[in-house]
Amino acid sequence: MKHVLDLGPAVAFFVAYYLGDIYTATLTVIIALFVTVAGYGLLERRLHKLHLAAAMAALVFGGLTLYVRDPTFIKFKPTMMYALLGLVLLGSHWIGDRVLLQRLPQTVVALPETLWRRLNAVWGAFFLALAGLNLLVASQFSEEVWVQFRTYGYSIITFVFLLAQLPFLTKYMPQQADKP
Repeated sequence: MKHVLDLGPAVAFFVAYYLGDIYTATLTVIIALFVTVAGYGLLERRLHKLHLAAAMAALVFGGLTLYVRDPTFIKFKPTMMYALLGLVLLGSHWIGDRVLLQRLPQTVVALPETLWRRLNAVWGAFFLALAGLNLLVASQFSEEVWVQFRTYGYSIITFVFLLAQLPFLTKYMPQQADKP
C-alpha cells in the first residue's frame, strides 16, 4: 500500500497530463499528494515531514500555476524541493551531533561517523545537482520533455546513483545467516 501512496502522485500527474493538460495534471498532483499524506496518516498514525512538505510545495507552486495559468511555477517545484533537501542535508553537518542521514529511522547500515558525514554530503550534493538539472530541463526544453523527465528521469537517475553507492556500503550491511 505504501508503494501505491508513494508512486501515486507521479503516476497521477503523468496520466492527467496525457489525458488533459499541464493544468489538469497540476490539480491532480496536488490532490494526489494530499491523499498520500492522509493515507500515511491513516496507515501509520503519523505525518511524514517530507510528504507534507511536498504537498505544501505542490499547493503553493501548483496553486500559482493554476491561478495565473502559467506552468512555470509547477515546473520549478522540483527545483525548490531538491534544493531545500540538499541544503538541509548539507546544513545538518553543522547542526546537531549527527548528520541527517544518520538520524533517520530504520537505518540498515552501521557506518563509522566519517562515512556517515561523507554519505550525507554526497546525497546533499546529489539533490542540489537534481535541482540544477530540473532548472535546466524546465527552462530549456519543451513542457512535454519536462513531464517525461519528471516522470522517469528522476527515478532512473536516483536509482543509478543509489546503485553506484552499493559497493561502498555493502561491507557495512548486516550479513544474513545462510539458511539450510
